[in-house]
Parts: sequence; C-alpha cells; structure tokens
Amino acid sequence: MPETDPALIDTLCAQAPFDALTDAMRARLAPGLTAVEVAQDETLFAKGAPLKGLYVIVSGAFDIQTGANDLVSHRGPGDIMGERGLLRDGTAQLTARASEPARLILIPGSEFLALMEECDGIARWFARARPTDPSDAGPYATGLTALQVSDLMAKHPVTCGPEATITDVARLMRDHVISSVVVMEAGQLTGIITAHDLTNKVLAEGLDGQIKVAQVMTPDPVTIAPNRLGLDALMLLSELKVNHLPVAQGGRVVGMIGKTDLFRQQAATASHMVADITHADTPDDMAHVMERVPGLLAQLVQAGVKPASITRRITDITDAITRRLLRLAETRLGPAPVPYLWAACGSQGRREQTGVSDQDNCLILDDAFDPAHHDAYFADLAKFVSDGLDTCGFFYCPGDMMATNPRWRQPRRVWRDYFSRWIAQPDNEAQMLASVMFDLRAIAGETALFENLQAEVLAQAKKNSIFVAHMISNALKHTVPLGLLRGFALIRSGEHKNTIDLKHSGVVPVVDLGRIYALLGSLEEAGTRDRIEGARAGGVISESGAHDLLDAYDLIAETRLRHQAAQIAGGKVPDNFMNPSDLSDLERNHLRDAFMVVKTMQSALGQSRGARG
Repeated sequence: MPETDPALIDTLCAQAPFDALTDAMRARLAPGLTAVEVAQDETLFAKGAPLKGLYVIVSGAFDIQTGANDLVSHRGPGDIMGERGLLRDGTAQLTARASEPARLILIPGSEFLALMEECDGIARWFARARPTDPSDAGPYATGLTALQVSDLMAKHPVTCGPEATITDVARLMRDHVISSVVVMEAGQLTGIITAHDLTNKVLAEGLDGQIKVAQVMTPDPVTIAPNRLGLDALMLLSELKVNHLPVAQGGRVVGMIGKTDLFRQQAATASHMVADITHADTPDDMAHVMERVPGLLAQLVQAGVKPASITRRITDITDAITRRLLRLAETRLGPAPVPYLWAACGSQGRREQTGVSDQDNCLILDDAFDPAHHDAYFADLAKFVSDGLDTCGFFYCPGDMMATNPRWRQPRRVWRDYFSRWIAQPDNEAQMLASVMFDLRAIAGETALFENLQAEVLAQAKKNSIFVAHMISNALKHTVPLGLLRGFALIRSGEHKNTIDLKHSGVVPVVDLGRIYALLGSLEEAGTRDRIEGARAGGVISESGAHDLLDAYDLIAETRLRHQAAQIAGGKVPDNFMNPSDLSDLERNHLRDAFMVVKTMQSALGQSRGARG
C-alpha cells in the first residue's frame, strides 16, 4: 500500500534523471511522492490498465511481461517503469509482476507530465518514450533525398497544341522565361519541346519558323509522379540524357521539372555523388566517388538526419553505381539477347545500407531465355557488374547470393518454381532463401518481370499457414541482446568480446518483424519502416505497437550509425560491434528500452501466430 515518506525526495533525486531537478521543483514534488510496497508475485500494474503514475524501483525486482505472460525483461533497483504508457494514453504497455518483495517510489502522473514540461533534463531523458512523427521533417529535411518532385516542379507548365508553329513556341519561351513547353491535344499529353530542340532541330537544320511543333517535339515523353523524390527525378533525367520531365498524376499533367530546378535546390552531397556516378566511365572512377561515402555518413549523422534518410541516400548511391555498371556492361557486350531485370536483395533491396555492406543481387530473365545461346552473355554481364561493385567497396556476398551464381541467374518461370518449392516445403534453407528474396527490389531492366511475380508469391505464401509459421519461428531466432539482470547480453569471447552486434542483434530482429508483417499483410514494400507503417495501416499490428516499434527501430539504427560515424571520425573502418560502456547512462537506458520493445513485439507475434519450433 502507498505511504507518505518525507525522505523520498532525497532518495529519488540521488539518481538520474531526477538529479536535474531544481530546489523549487523538489519542494513542489516532495509532498506528492508515495512509497509503494509490493509482495512477491504481486502484480504492480497489468497491460492495458490505467497507470497511477511513474514508478522508480528502490529495492526488489520485477518481471516485465506481455499480456500473454511472456517474459520480456527484468527490472531492478534504479529502474523506471510506466513512462511509455503515461506519455501515450495513460495505460500500461506491459505487465509488471514482482519477482521478489519490492519497494518503489510513485510519482503521480500529473506531476511527471508537469516535470516533462518544466525540466529540460527530464524531457531529454524520457523523450524516446513519446510517440513520434515518422515523417522526415525538420531543419535537416532538405536536398533531393528529402524533397519531393511536387516541392520542386513548376506547378503551372506552359502548354501549346501540336499545330502551333515553332515561332509561336519560341515567343512563349521568351515571354515566360522558360526553356520547355508541354504539347497537349484534347487534354492529353502529346509531347514536349525544348529550347534545345529549337537549336538542334530547327536552327541547325535551317528550317522555317512556321513548321508545326508536331514535326519537332519529342512525342510521348517519359513522365514522373509528383510524389517521387527529387533525387529520383535527377537520376531519371541523367539516365534519359534529357533536361526536362513532365510531371503527371492520374494521366493529368500537373507540372514540369528540369535539371535547373533540381540543381537550384540541390543541397545534399549524395545528389552530387549520384550525378558524378552517372558520368563515370570505369568502375575505378566510381570507386573514387565512393571514397566520399564515409564522410557523407559522418556528416549526416552529425547533422541529426534521421536514420531512414541516411540509409536511403547511401543506397541511392549504390543503385546509381549498379545502373551505371549495367550500362557500361551493355556498351561492352552489346544489347541483351532477351529482356532482363537486375534486382537487389538484402540491405540494398530494403534501401537500408550503412557504411558496411556486401552485395546481394540476382537476375530475373525473360522466359525466352535459352541457356545454350544466352547464358554466356548474362554470365559476363553479371561478372562485370559484381566485379565493379567489389571495386567500389561492396564485397562479394559470403553466401554467394549474387547474379554471378547460375542459381540466381534464371528465367522468370524458374524463379516462380523456386518460390513455390520454398513455400510448399519450408525447410531451413527454404526459410533462409525466402527471407532474403522477399526483400527483392527492382534496380534496372524490365520491371514487369518482377512486379507480377512479387504479388503472386506474396499471395501464395500468405495462404500457406505452415510456411508462415515456419517463417515466424525462423525470424524469432534473432534475439535482442538483453541480459537477465538489467544489463546487455555481450559477446563473451573472440575479436568482438564485450560488445553487442548492432546489426544481427539490433537491426535484424526488427527487419525480420517487418518482413513477417509484409507477408501477413501481402505488402509489396521492401523497406522495414514502410512495412511497419503498412502493417499499421492494414491492421496487421496495433497503432501503439507500430509507434513503439518504429521508435525503437529508429533508436537502434541511429545508435548503429553514430557508432560507425565515430569510427570514421577516428580513422577506423566502420563496423557493427559497439561496447555499451561507450554510451552515456541516458543512451544505455534508451537503447535497453528499445530492445525491450522489440522483444515484446517478437513475443506478441509468436503468441498470436503460432510459431513452430
């Protein structure tokens, strides 16, 4: 039962973060504090129950459990409980049951929330418990990887009809101070004509100014959607070797975007790197560009850019290198004998690359593929691209998951058979391969070879409950590094002794959860964040569960990137192994809470979906 004790304020303020309270705050808070005694096996609060306030453990220990009584972690003296629920809807997110007799200090919920507003130290300490806006807004959200085409385009493009004369178009460009005009007929996009066309197709050829636009324009031009990123527009312009793109949505032209618009707004170093890569003539040229990536990563981390934006920028650079290598390969080998699609899996497929990445890729070939006549070409193409990626620092996949392996260089019908067998007979290898291949993303080539295949496989997999159960069991094998007694479970021997693996024990468990959610919800998104958000929108997971998991994922990913940035700043090669002692008490507290959230979501998934052993 609670009891008042005037000495509680001294006990409370002897530990962080309450040692940041001013004397006035202490005096106001002291009368409201109560001591709570809890007997062994007694429940302090149950998941979903209203919280009386914030609990600080003075002595004893608690088991933290899910609603299904699955153990998540232990809490002991000095630990704080209830903050997530208080900062959300006022209800407990987990169950706290005493594993031994315990004594706690209870801070009323209203007082805790008042402290969050008044004391910067308290606010910073508990900031991670707040629900966050997953958008990448903020002062750092600038540049072509944050701005959409709709933010950069000319929203009222100047138009003309196909029967207009070249003189009419030249006057339009002069009067509006523009260098391109959209050609429309009966409300439909017909073509585009640019100042470049006037110079090269009219003046240089000595043509009369009264000829019709239809004779000079580029018919049926490629368009871009307004919700694409500015970087996507820059890459498309570079690949097409044009300077302008109509912006279209639902078949309607809504704007025009050109290289001038992009260069004017371009603030991200990544954009310049992509531009340099699109003009590189050799893998060595691209490797020189890649030498700037560690510095880019360190700068972005220091600037406070969100993890999702950092990994997206780095992956965009890898995508640009891959596309350029494919283009150089075709220049050397000649046109492909049958249509193909180059796809990436792993972290590149999910757009989640950091400073340490291998290459995972494959080729999906048209069903007209004949090994006897065509495979030599694609083997050479795959070798050229994979060797080029290795030159650029993306080392060969240790598991040989690359298009240079004939197994991963097959026609579409074979890929369909692969997935069908993996789903029908989900043994260990099948689960591993399916996990990797569910992260596939088209990089270059004939995208239709993949789009229908992906939807077909997701539907087939979702219907097979045994396969889903096996996939869940396989995913839950990746556990977060939480020890039984408040601390982290460290690597105990070898080169990385006394560290935690922020990739395999930190990021990968969340990646696995996102992949399972995508499977359950038939979501075609490849990125982990997109999958969690899609699962929330589709009702696969709860709103609060998605908020917590996204927050935890961001913190783990941010910690990993900060670790790599610190290594780069120290002249070291970045890796994923971090000693928790390198973190402050605040950072360790938040990281442990993040791991707890992941473990809770893993437990909930295993309980609700019947994972198989």
